[in-house]
Amino acid sequence: MMKDVKQRSPFRLTFVLAAVVLLLTSVLLIGCNDKNKNSAETTAPVTEPAPENTTPPDTPTDTEPIDPPAVDPPQYIAPLTGLPLDSESTQRPIAVMVNNFAAARPQSGLPNADVVWEVLAEGGITRLVAIFQSTTSTQPIGPIRSNRPYLIRIGEAYHAVLAHAGASQQGYDILQHQDKDYLDEISNAGAYFYRESFRKAPHNLYSNLEKLRAGAAKKKYADTVDIPAYPWSETGATSAGNDASEVEIHFLLKDYKLSYTYNEAMGLYERFINGKPHTDLTTEKQLTAANLVVIGAKHKTYDDYGRLEIDLESGGPAMLVQKGKKIDCTWERSSDGVIRIMKDGQELPFVPGQTYYHIVPMTPTIAGHVKLGI
Repeated sequence: MMKDVKQRSPFRLTFVLAAVVLLLTSVLLIGCNDKNKNSAETTAPVTEPAPENTTPPDTPTDTEPIDPPAVDPPQYIAPLTGLPLDSESTQRPIAVMVNNFAAARPQSGLPNADVVWEVLAEGGITRLVAIFQSTTSTQPIGPIRSNRPYLIRIGEAYHAVLAHAGASQQGYDILQHQDKDYLDEISNAGAYFYRESFRKAPHNLYSNLEKLRAGAAKKKYADTVDIPAYPWSETGATSAGNDASEVEIHFLLKDYKLSYTYNEAMGLYERFINGKPHTDLTTEKQLTAANLVVIGAKHKTYDDYGRLEIDLESGGPAMLVQKGKKIDCTWERSSDGVIRIMKDGQELPFVPGQTYYHIVPMTPTIAGHVKLGI
């Protein structure tokens, strides 16, 4: 038995040694693999996951230019100012004869007019014809004075109801015998006017649109009419004209100087009389206009009182002032009765906003009544 054991001992020793070598080799290999693995984890670049595409399918890419959002034009505009309105304005215009005597200033209501005309009356004093159409204001309007044939002609071009206090004999002949729609404080509509105590007569007569429209309804005058249409442009028509940041208009009297100064920030002309701001009595704000028109017309005195005939039918020279510039042009009365401002056979567009017209004598020239400054 002992002999057999001794004979097997070398074999077993060899086996044990082989097993130990194999075990050590395995340990070394495992260690090397772990080392290589750790080395790979620390040196390999980190690859981040690709970002999700959050661009909606219809969104333009950088290669597609993005157009600015379209601005829809206003659905409604005021026919006599070109300004946007929330709803269509179809009410009939009211033309009010407004006193411009020194004792009547500052007047009330002129900022609410769509259009204002200034024209000579007797003695070199001017009168204003204020055309109200798009406003619903109930503020006072006045002081209100008498009517004349050429003032009637201005108002009826807008198919307006005429509001005034008295008239010349020729004016009454036209009003009463030519079927005009009018509200006269003296002869047919006294209840729709009122007197104020803070001014002396005749410079204290007032009304408002609520009263005047009630008077027109009482007389069964039409409440809707065809309202003249005008071309409008934000850029106007005077960009190639002469500089006109200061405009002085002379009618007749040397002690009455009308002037305007262009306020570029507002895009409006501020109105002055004798160098002082011409303001509204109610709001105390200075009167402004987007468009100034000067019309040359033939004037003729026909009686000792100095009453005038003014030719508003034949056409003639004119000036249009907008956005700090002035151009020479012409005026003509079109087939619809409206005075149009023309150049080279085309009607010139107005800048949206209020327009002031000024009718000056043709003697010696229209240019002699207008002085421009910069």
